[in-house]
Amino acid sequence: MTGLLDTLAADETGRLREAAPGVELAAAPMLARLSDRRDFPAGWIFERKLDGIRVLAVRENGRVTLRSRSGRRLDATYPEIVDALAAQDCADFTVDGEIVAYAHGRTDFARLQQRMGLTRRADVEASKVAVTYYVFDLLRLDGTDVRRLPLRTRKSLLRRALTFAAPLRFCAHRNEGGADLLADACARGWEGLIAKRADSAYRTRRSDDWLKLKCSQGQEFVVGGFTEPAGSRVGIGALLIGHHEGGRLRYAGKVGTGFDRRALLDLRTRLDALETPGSPFDGRIAERTAHWVRPRLVAQIAFTEWTRDGMLRHPRYQGLRDDKDPADIVRERPQA
Repeated sequence: MTGLLDTLAADETGRLREAAPGVELAAAPMLARLSDRRDFPAGWIFERKLDGIRVLAVRENGRVTLRSRSGRRLDATYPEIVDALAAQDCADFTVDGEIVAYAHGRTDFARLQQRMGLTRRADVEASKVAVTYYVFDLLRLDGTDVRRLPLRTRKSLLRRALTFAAPLRFCAHRNEGGADLLADACARGWEGLIAKRADSAYRTRRSDDWLKLKCSQGQEFVVGGFTEPAGSRVGIGALLIGHHEGGRLRYAGKVGTGFDRRALLDLRTRLDALETPGSPFDGRIAERTAHWVRPRLVAQIAFTEWTRDGMLRHPRYQGLRDDKDPADIVRERPQA
C-alpha cells in the first residue's frame, strides 16, 4: 500500500484487502432501498439523487472500462468519460457513479436517451448532448479493495485520488438532512436524495444502509405489449407495462403520454421485432388493439400514485433503460 492508503488510521488499514480485478469489483454495485423515512440521527450523509444511469468505471493495466449496472460495456457511448479517467494521475481504481445529461439546469433522463444508443465515434461527436459523470464512491485503489472502509473514508480517498474537472464531478454530500433537506431538493426540481450511513461498508447488494428519498413517484417497468395508434398519432398508441411478482409478470396499466414523434417510431421498430402471439402478463388484459411482445424492454415511468388494485395513476413515459435487467423489475415498496 502506498500513497493515500498510508494516511489511514491503523484500524482502517486492517480492513483493507488485496483487490480482485477491477471489472470483477464492478460486476455487482450496491443498491439503495426506497424509503418513506424522513427523520435521521447523526451518522447519515445525504447526496443528490441524480436522474441518469448508474455506471462503474475501472482503470487498470493502462485501460479504462465503463460498465452499466447490468454489466454492459459503455466505453464507446461515453468516450469523453473514458478519456477523462485515462488522463488521471491515479492509474489503478474502480469507482461508482452516475452519468447524466442536463436540460434547463436540471438532470434530464429524456435528454440522456439521445446519447444512450450511440456507439459509433462519429455519431457521438455529432451529438449535441453533453454528459457529466458524477462519482460518489470508491471500491478499489492501487490494487487494494477498499470496500470495507467506512463510506466517509472512501469518499475522502476518492476526492483526493482523482482530479475533478468537466466531464467528471465529485458527488458532494450534506452531513445533516431529513424532511427539510428533501423539501428543498424537491423545490429545486431534483429527483430527491440518497441517504447513506456514513460508517457503512460497500456491499454488493441492495441495502438499508442506502435509502432513496424520492420527490415524486417513478420506477422502471417491463414492457409487455402496446396498442395501435389512433388519429394522427404514429408508431404506437400506448405501452402496456408490468412488474414481476411471485414469478409472474403483473400488469400495471398502459402509458400513452410522454412520447415525442421520434420515440414513438423508435419504439414501434423495437417492439415489432419482439412481437409474440400470446400475452406475457398474468391474467387477461382487455385491450382491443393490443400487440404482445417478449418482455425484453425496460421503461422508466413517472406516475402520481398506485391504485388499490395495483395500477398506475397518470403514468408518463420517460425513456427506455438498457442498464436494467427485465427479470429484476419488481414493484418498489417504501421502507419505513
